[in-house]
Amino acid sequence: MGLAEPAGASVLEIGGGVGALQIEALRRGAVTATNLELSPTYEAEAAALLAEYAVADRAHRVVADLIEQPASAPDADVVLLHRVVCCTADPAALLGASAGHARRRLVLSFPRDTWWLRAAVRFVNTGAALSRWQWRFHVHRPADLVAAVERHGLRLSGTDRRRVWELAVLDRPAG
Repeated sequence: MGLAEPAGASVLEIGGGVGALQIEALRRGAVTATNLELSPTYEAEAAALLAEYAVADRAHRVVADLIEQPASAPDADVVLLHRVVCCTADPAALLGASAGHARRRLVLSFPRDTWWLRAAVRFVNTGAALSRWQWRFHVHRPADLVAAVERHGLRLSGTDRRRVWELAVLDRPAG
């Protein structure tokens, strides 16, 4: 089962906003796709997009905090966390809860751990604090993120590094 070809798989997207990856997975043949989102603000737009792409019958949306309510999400063949771990100060808890739902594969993207991204994060977080936003952006060590998933039985099978974002694919060994 390739990352880009989820045909026949169930997909769980954690923190997917309006569900762009959820919709793409369904369009590429995923049997079902669930988007678990922390904020309810995306639901109206998500419903409109699911209807527009005619995939609403295979899509599920859940508004919940996965760390606080791990049973709120179904298990799935593939679990996706795209640009989500950068929004939490406790990535081990989020990744552990996510890994528990991955039957075969977990894919996560995160900002690369570079000096210039860490400097940018300080700038962004200072602005957020001055604006009294609770949200903060985080750059975590990739080895720590991978280790947090591997503690739950998945193994790193591939990575891809771009200018800003890095991708890690972890698979559950057969048997």
